[in-house]
Amino acid sequence: MGYVKGLKCRECGREYPVEPIYVCEFCFGPLEATYDYKGIKKVLTRKTIEKREKNLWRYKELLPIDGEPQVGLSSGYTPLLKADNLAKELGVKELYIKDDTVAHPTLSFKDRVVSVALTKAREFGFDTVACASTGNLAHSVSAHGARAGFRRFIFIPSTLEASKIVASLVYEPNLIAVDGNYDDVNRLCSEIANKYKWAFVNINIRPFYAEGSKTHGFEIIEQLGWKAPDSVVVPCASGSLLTKIWKGFKEFKEIGIIKGLETKVFAAQATGCSPISTAIKQGSDVIRPVKPNTIAKSLAIGNPADGFYATQVVRATGGYGEDVSDQEIIDAIKLLAKTEGVFAETAGGVTLACTWKLVETGKIARDETTVICITGNGLKTQEALNGHTSSPHYIKPNLSSFEEVLEKIDKGGK
Repeated sequence: MGYVKGLKCRECGREYPVEPIYVCEFCFGPLEATYDYKGIKKVLTRKTIEKREKNLWRYKELLPIDGEPQVGLSSGYTPLLKADNLAKELGVKELYIKDDTVAHPTLSFKDRVVSVALTKAREFGFDTVACASTGNLAHSVSAHGARAGFRRFIFIPSTLEASKIVASLVYEPNLIAVDGNYDDVNRLCSEIANKYKWAFVNINIRPFYAEGSKTHGFEIIEQLGWKAPDSVVVPCASGSLLTKIWKGFKEFKEIGIIKGLETKVFAAQATGCSPISTAIKQGSDVIRPVKPNTIAKSLAIGNPADGFYATQVVRATGGYGEDVSDQEIIDAIKLLAKTEGVFAETAGGVTLACTWKLVETGKIARDETTVICITGNGLKTQEALNGHTSSPHYIKPNLSSFEEVLEKIDKGGK
C-alpha cells in the first residue's frame, strides 16, 4: 500500500476517501491528496532516492498511488541545465533551466501528470480515459493511454495548432475538436464526465493527476544538490503546476530531505491570457476570467481552476506575477535556442521573457540562484515562428557560389 491518506477540501478542510472525486460536496471547493508524512519520513531518504531508476517514480512515496507504478516508467528526471550563456545575456550570476523539452515520451511536462493519473485510473478500474486539452495533455493521454491499453477520448479546441493535432492523431485516439476555446471545451467535458463513467484526468481524476507536477519540483531540488533555489519562474495556465512545485518543495522540507526553504515563486503568463498575473499585480484575490488571445495556446486558459491558489503561493513566498506580449515570447524562444541550444514551445518563451522582465525590474535579484521552468518542446509550436527567423543561404552546387556567401557572412551579413 502507498502513503496517500485521502482527499481534503482546500477550502473547508473536509476529508474524503481515496476515490475518483474532485469537488467537496459541502462547499464545492477543490480536493487535494493528503499523505502520511511521518510514515514517508521513515522510508524516503536522499540515499534511497539516489539508488532508484531515473524517472519520476523515484519519489513514489510522495505520489498518490497504492500499488506499483503502471504508466510512465520512462517519464521524468529531465535535465537541469546550468545556463551560463543565457545568464550572461540577462545579467545574472547563476541561472538554471529545468528542461522538460526532452526525456519525456511526448516531450512535455504533461507526461508527469498523466503517468500518475493513468496509474490511478487503472487502480480505480477504469477502462476509458479522457481529457480536455490545449495540446500537450492531449498528446500525453493519447500516447500513454495507448501503451496502457485504455480507450481514449481527447477533447481539444478546434483552433489548436495543426502540428499539435497531428501529434495526437498519430496515436489514434478518439479526437474531438470543439468549436470554442479551452474553457468551452472544459465545460463540455465536465458535463460528459458527469454522465459517462470515464476517467477524465483533469476532472474527476484531477486530485491525483495534479500531484504528478510535484516531481518537477522534486527534481529541481535533487539536481541542485539537495537544496531549493532562491527563485523559480513557472508558466501558468490553470496555475496547478506552480502550486504543485511549491507543494513538492514543502514536502521535501516536511520529511527532512532539505533543511531550509526560502524560495520565491514567480508566475509567468502571456499578456493575451493573464488572469493570474493581473490579479497578482492588482493585489486582488479575484481571478477575473478573460478570453484568450495569444500565440501561447498551451497557456490559454482564461478561467484558471487553480488561479486563486497560485496567487496565494506567489504572495506567501514573496514572488510576483509577470506577463509578456507575443513578440516578446518569440524573441525569448529565439534567445533560448541561440544561447543554450534549447528549443522551447511558446510557453517556454513566456517563462524566459517574464524572467527577463523580472530581472530588469529588480523583482529577481541578479546575484541569486534562479530556475526557469521550460515545460514543452518547440517542435510542437513551430507555426509561431513562421516569418520570424532568418532565411537559408541559397547557393549553386559549386565552391565559388559558397565562397560568395561566406564572404557576406564574414562581413556581418546573414
